[in-house]
Amino acid sequence: MNKQLFTAFPSPAKLNLFLHIVGRMDNGYHQLETVFQFLDYHDTIAFKVTKNSTITLLTPIPGVDNNDNLIIKAASLLQNYTNFQQGAEIKLDKKLPMGGGLGGGSSNAATVLLALNLLWKTNLSIEQLAELGLTLGADVPIFIHGFAAFAQGIGEQLTPASPKTYWYLVSKPNCSISTQSVFTAKDLTRDTPSIRYSDENIENYHNDCQSWVIKHYPEVAKLLAWLIEYAPSQMTGTGACIFSRFSSKKEACYVQYLLPTGIESFVAEGLNQSPLHAAIAAVNDN
Repeated sequence: MNKQLFTAFPSPAKLNLFLHIVGRMDNGYHQLETVFQFLDYHDTIAFKVTKNSTITLLTPIPGVDNNDNLIIKAASLLQNYTNFQQGAEIKLDKKLPMGGGLGGGSSNAATVLLALNLLWKTNLSIEQLAELGLTLGADVPIFIHGFAAFAQGIGEQLTPASPKTYWYLVSKPNCSISTQSVFTAKDLTRDTPSIRYSDENIENYHNDCQSWVIKHYPEVAKLLAWLIEYAPSQMTGTGACIFSRFSSKKEACYVQYLLPTGIESFVAEGLNQSPLHAAIAAVNDN
């Protein structure tokens, strides 16, 4: 008997190469300006379509209730929106650190929407999937669109960008940071002037969340001060991960070797196209 196999897709990390908070809306959301770039480093999510309508995550994340997991939420959202009658078994191979600012949860949600839209043959457009994804989180659309972008609004207004691609050492201090705790902080900078973005000037921009985080999380401040001695380094998103920029993999791996004991890290290349979209195209071609 030929048992159906799981089909696996990457769920990549992202970096915010800078993050400016230019205002706050009446509903409490922040108006942002940022550039998203992907990394060649990812979780892997595998799917098997089932005849019944149950959606099952076979690899629960410790400490996260399945009903609160964005993987389950995304699958259920697509199923309900399209009134699809079948379900899926899902397996997650988790590599991206949680609470790191690398967009792991949002990336997982986007991979689920794109992959199940393909495997279930629900035939929604990228724009429809991005609209659905936005209801799950502001960063989900960038992963669905899959191109490096200058983002405005709450992060959903995307203009394609082509920032230079470097090798990055991504290091995580021994702490996790809640995005909500950063964005609800009274002393967070929220009035950075809006910019006219150009890829050439990207190194002149900064992360407004970083100055707040290093005041409140000494682990981040200490690691950032150490890394800056070796390479241009800054925090991604609301943290806690810090990315350091290198022109070669060899240089990045050398500094990784020197990192203080106990610091979680990886080396990856920056990408201006998501590896998820190549995987979707490969399955389509077959």
